[in-house]
Amino acid sequence: METVDIKQEIAVIESGIIHIEYATEICEMIEAAAKIRGTGIAKRNPLYIAQKLQEGKAIIAFADNKVIGFCYIETWEHELYVANSGLIVHPDYRYVGLAKQIKEKAFQLSRKRFPEAKIFGLTTSLAVMKINSDLGYKPVTFSELTKDVTFWKGCASCINYDILQRTNHNMCLCTGMLCDPKKPQQKI
Repeated sequence: METVDIKQEIAVIESGIIHIEYATEICEMIEAAAKIRGTGIAKRNPLYIAQKLQEGKAIIAFADNKVIGFCYIETWEHELYVANSGLIVHPDYRYVGLAKQIKEKAFQLSRKRFPEAKIFGLTTSLAVMKINSDLGYKPVTFSELTKDVTFWKGCASCINYDILQRTNHNMCLCTGMLCDPKKPQQKI
């Protein structure tokens, strides 16, 4: 693994129409990470990612005009829920705090665009669980997440989808995490 020069200029920004050209590259990063980890990361279609980029519903990170990170937001159940999904960091830029920066920006974007929505995510990553916890997410059972079948169909390309199906969307290897703006955050 290559070492990153942390003095290098890194930009973590909200997406726009000018970023749709990166959709395929982002999907390839997501798929490569899933293969390396051997755990559940659902594949995404480049057209779907391009739509998120165009709509300004994504956070994208660059270094030297190269995509090095990404996360998008999606609403469910008439904007009652917002999922922060597809968090990815290029392998050369891991362990420098970039995932946290991207996730914080995605969280801020979710709050700005959908202030009353519950924000949630699914993850098998301990690092993402820590980032989510720092942002105010709490681990929850899947019954507290969206019931929208389209959301759960998005998990179909995950290696663990059979578990989700067998349990009628009640459990998987992922941990469900939720941040409810109506519940005050309690610091331990």
